[in-house]
Amino acid sequence: MASNVLLVVLDSVRARNVSFGGYARDTTPFCSEFAERATTYTQARSPGAESLTSHTSIFTGLDVERHNVTTADDRLEPGFSVFEQLGEEEYATGVFSENTWVTDVEVGLKDGFDTVEGPRNLPFPDAADPKSFVAEAGRGQYVEYLKASLGGPKPAKSVLNGLATKLAWDYPRLFPDSLQTSTAADVYADLFLDWEREQSGPWAACINFMDAHIPYEPAREFDRWGGPDARDIQDELGDLKWVFLGGQEPWWKRRALEGLYDGAIAQMDAQLRRIVETLDERGVLDDTMVVFTGDHGEGFGEPSEIRDVRVAEHSVAIDDVVTHVPLLVKYPGQTRGDTVSEPATLTRFPDAARAAAEGQAEPGSFVPDGPVLVSAVGLNEALKGRATDYIDDFEPFTATGRAVLRVEDGDVVKDITWRDRARRVVVRDAQTSYRVDAPAAAIRSRVEAAFEDVADAGVRTGGAGVGGTSDATRKRLEDLGYV
Repeated sequence: MASNVLLVVLDSVRARNVSFGGYARDTTPFCSEFAERATTYTQARSPGAESLTSHTSIFTGLDVERHNVTTADDRLEPGFSVFEQLGEEEYATGVFSENTWVTDVEVGLKDGFDTVEGPRNLPFPDAADPKSFVAEAGRGQYVEYLKASLGGPKPAKSVLNGLATKLAWDYPRLFPDSLQTSTAADVYADLFLDWEREQSGPWAACINFMDAHIPYEPAREFDRWGGPDARDIQDELGDLKWVFLGGQEPWWKRRALEGLYDGAIAQMDAQLRRIVETLDERGVLDDTMVVFTGDHGEGFGEPSEIRDVRVAEHSVAIDDVVTHVPLLVKYPGQTRGDTVSEPATLTRFPDAARAAAEGQAEPGSFVPDGPVLVSAVGLNEALKGRATDYIDDFEPFTATGRAVLRVEDGDVVKDITWRDRARRVVVRDAQTSYRVDAPAAAIRSRVEAAFEDVADAGVRTGGAGVGGTSDATRKRLEDLGYV
């Protein structure tokens, strides 16, 4: 029997903050247990620094600068997603998330799935979704949303969805959890498990949990390190990224939010336990490749490895706090834990999934033959609209950053280039890295050589959106619009 494939993306989770990777806070007690019968990749990297670029790479196996799907103006051509390919081989396929890039925006990622379960926190889920509209049409398009709603099949319900969502953005404390702009992991765990129960043949699924994407709102039982003070700080901030980069707010406030972030990771870890234990009870876990990872990380004010700024949140940073992600894989039939310390990349997921389907997956599946490549694209024109309210100088946030990771003399070495700068960093683990001296020309030569064959693969076409920007005055719109 062909093996099942389960990809669980812990959105915005970085390797530095998971306890199964050495973090001091016990954020992932279940993953630590699960690692005893799975493979832990200690040096895994996301291919990009934001959700759209990374997910496209994960689904296709193509580096960011090969697929070039970076905004809602882009769309992945049919036939290149591994989920679509498995579907053609009679796999049932499903995706479960409120991540608008994966389940709503017309960038081609949702097209590879037979079942798509998107946002569940609207009064009328069968009517127009304002969050998806914002992700495609941009910030402040209230009149356009109203026109689209009135011209649609369920105008009254669509308008009420828009009104409820806007009020929830403006007055989050006045609305119940069901109408907040983020849905906790348990909802999508339920949706996946209900779907899986109905399958009689092989299946391939992607779950994307958004709990650790800003804003961070763990349930009280998981809020062990943030508490009311951190929540008050978050509620009072009109923006969770650019106010720090622009100097309008002190960096200690950004760092204070890390406790809430850690609680959100613990909240997702509890749902990973429930999923695995349920699959085990149903007798399908042993025949399933289970992948737990992050699509990118998150910055809390750490100094950039190459730019003259600190790192806040994600999107444009090539730094390890954003690109070093957890990766835990249980291969079909695996019963003993294993650890892989060589650099690994999520672009290998399609190959691993196909190998699992053929019963041939093994711990080396996520380790490429050559170096690991990472690209962080800079802000495009549409996304500059949000930043304009806070900063005047865009130079630190534009131009593509590149990183190349390899093993040299037993060390994991990361070479980075951005504009005319070049840096070399030795990475011991998710907690420890340091810069070393190396000739800039030699670093640039290594990076250029590694990217020499990374050409546009011709898999991108025009998308339906006009940019994936968000409303700068709403602290939660960035989370739901993915900018």
